[in-house]
Amino acid sequence: MSDEQGFSVREQRAALTLASIFGMRMLGLFMIMPVFALYGTDLIGFSPLWVGICIGAYGLTQSLLQIPAGWLSDRIGRKPVIYGGLVLFALGSGVAALSESVYGVAAGRALQGCGAIAAAILALAADVTREEHRTKAMAIIGVCIGISFAVAMVAGPLLASVAGLSGVFWVTALLALLAMLLVYFGLPGGNIRGQIRDVTAAPELFGRLLKDRQLLRLDFGILLLHMTLTAVFVAFPLSLLDAGLAAGHHWWLYLPALLLSFVLIIPFLILGARRNMNKVLFQGSILVMMTALVLMAVGQGQLWLLALAMVLYFTAFNFMEASLPAFLSMLAPAGAKGTAMGIYSTSQFLGAFLGGICGGVLYQQLGGTGVFLLVAMTMAVWFWVAAGMANVSQVRSHILPISGNMEDSVVTEQLLQRLMALPGVQEALVIPEEKAAYLKVDANLFELDQARRLVNL
Repeated sequence: MSDEQGFSVREQRAALTLASIFGMRMLGLFMIMPVFALYGTDLIGFSPLWVGICIGAYGLTQSLLQIPAGWLSDRIGRKPVIYGGLVLFALGSGVAALSESVYGVAAGRALQGCGAIAAAILALAADVTREEHRTKAMAIIGVCIGISFAVAMVAGPLLASVAGLSGVFWVTALLALLAMLLVYFGLPGGNIRGQIRDVTAAPELFGRLLKDRQLLRLDFGILLLHMTLTAVFVAFPLSLLDAGLAAGHHWWLYLPALLLSFVLIIPFLILGARRNMNKVLFQGSILVMMTALVLMAVGQGQLWLLALAMVLYFTAFNFMEASLPAFLSMLAPAGAKGTAMGIYSTSQFLGAFLGGICGGVLYQQLGGTGVFLLVAMTMAVWFWVAAGMANVSQVRSHILPISGNMEDSVVTEQLLQRLMALPGVQEALVIPEEKAAYLKVDANLFELDQARRLVNL
């Protein structure tokens, strides 16, 4: 059992429960990706364009509602928003399961996306964990999302081969119901602290962050990464079918490719952190993804080439998916990480929608080879954009609760000046209404205990 100075049992339980809720929802969204092009052929109106729309439809509604849902959780509470989002997700799954046309499936997927609970989950994670352990809670949630993607690539083909496309959607509805039970039985009361700027968006910061070129590079990157993902899975399952791998056996390729990719990225993540090579390795991963896409294009009908391409693709995807949020955390101004993450997440889901549309249009006009080659060309654009990225590795953010009266503006200004004078502090922001100080620091120079003593004087 963890003591109260460490990551307490209560905090661990809350983090694992929230991660499970998030993971179940993402599992339901991802499972359709590797199977819809294969098992949706009997639906009225089926076409490559509608394959892309159905795969990516959730991204449009998710991108529109992500930030508003986070604001709503600040006002009415985290749990009501999470419950409401899961209800919408379950209803959307049911609509898709009962639909006999691609139009109904697209409507169901869009309704699934309306259950935009990511911001509320992250805010509740911040509510129920102390600042010094919040990073651990967020890391647990991030790992669970990665696991859900891996499980979806295997579970989707397996479920579809047994229960068909509607069976996949019914399972996603069941996952939403199970997630609601976890909310009820597994989460604490959820004492709301109002806005916590490291996890929720502040409207007054949008203009400033949308002018920040470093953050815009990351937003553009995550948009392209998820645009590529949905576009690839409009075409890749059909390429496997043409290469002789039966639809029910596609997981035979996805499972080892994913496992191998997870093994391959570990040394690169360690190397990037220890040798300050994040930028070089990130640009290298863009080139690896471009190579994978070209191999998909030239490997039509050759299963071994498609398998190699998928290993390279998953390796690059998983490395960039892990790296981009870390870069954002290091580059976001003090007290603006929640807003920066809101813009970033909106870009991510918008990319999923655009990828579905583009993948469907390209496949309809040019076939799978055209999809892979044109998407590979976008990697060249991304490589050029990423050339201007800052190479950061030791920047950290901290939120310090302030004791004492903060109504006097002179006292607030004096505290801000003292914080800025501490070794390693790059930016500081004191918010009297929240009785909190937000710091952006160089981890090699900053001493957290010294800052805590200062804010508790």
